[in-house]
Amino acid sequence: MGWQDLWSMEEGNLTWTTSGCETVKINNDTIKCSCSHLTFFAVLMSPPDINANITAQYVESLSFITSIGCGISMFFQAVGLFMHSLLRKAKSNQATKILMNMFVALFLLNLSFLSNESVANTEVKAACVFIALLMHYSMLTTFTWFFIQALHMYLWLIRQNISITNYMRKITVFGWTFPAQIVIAVVSIRGYKKRIINTTSGKNPRMYWITDPLIHYIVNIGYYALVFIFTTVIFIMIVSNILQARHIKAADGKRKTFRKQLMMVSSLFLLFGLTWAVAFFNYGPMLIPSYYIFTVLNSFQGFFLFLYYYHIHKDIEGHFSDDPERSASNTTIVQSRVNAVENVYNEPF
Repeated sequence: MGWQDLWSMEEGNLTWTTSGCETVKINNDTIKCSCSHLTFFAVLMSPPDINANITAQYVESLSFITSIGCGISMFFQAVGLFMHSLLRKAKSNQATKILMNMFVALFLLNLSFLSNESVANTEVKAACVFIALLMHYSMLTTFTWFFIQALHMYLWLIRQNISITNYMRKITVFGWTFPAQIVIAVVSIRGYKKRIINTTSGKNPRMYWITDPLIHYIVNIGYYALVFIFTTVIFIMIVSNILQARHIKAADGKRKTFRKQLMMVSSLFLLFGLTWAVAFFNYGPMLIPSYYIFTVLNSFQGFFLFLYYYHIHKDIEGHFSDDPERSASNTTIVQSRVNAVENVYNEPF
């Protein structure tokens, strides 16, 4: 027997499945097997109808990158959440709370993605659909919190005031409930089904995900495209204001401060904007390069987000707040924009 069979249940019938596992040793009546994770992160945003033969020879290397990246990301996301809970929870501001919600969403995405293949191999339909649902929900929630982060920065840096009652509570409810409605709609039309990933080694792993191209393009690509367009516009507006403030304050020796602020805003946009936008180029000759770029950037995204969080707190000594009272006394629009930029990064926790 060349493959280790796994006892599983599919639609009530007990069957054997050989997906993703191989026999490494047989000793008398004892069989030991080795199972490998052979799904890669770019699958989340790749078209379901793509020619699998093109990617078959790259699946193992992409899967290796994904496993390492997601594992490292989950570790540092857990460290970041622990640091926040232990040290800064009581004093954290709105910007930090939004960032922590992004940590949680990404952690769930990495965890559910790494678990999907193992659950799919059991072929227990309810468990398979649930893990696909959780993975899709956490991905859409990640996009939603990226949108909220951009909106929040716009309200503080451009509008300079948030007169919304229970602001943090409302955006938290929106961030976690809006994606749930989309996922429920997909479940109701049975949009999560088994997807086989071809490999050249003969191991054809399976996972549960969206297999209908129309649903994929509308729910995944379409949803992220809207978020990306909105955040890009906000990013341009914020950068324009920072550059304007930098020009005005240049005589006061604030060049270094504004350069740091510009780097912070740009880093956040690059981290959650351009990394996922690589999925827009997974066609034709760009298919394989985009898969590698997408897999590296997004499987390690949790680690990059931790570096962003740590860099902000370390470099500006814990100052990363957005207290509206500190910018309320500004006398001119231009000056208030200058101070608003400073307040976002220079207020104590």
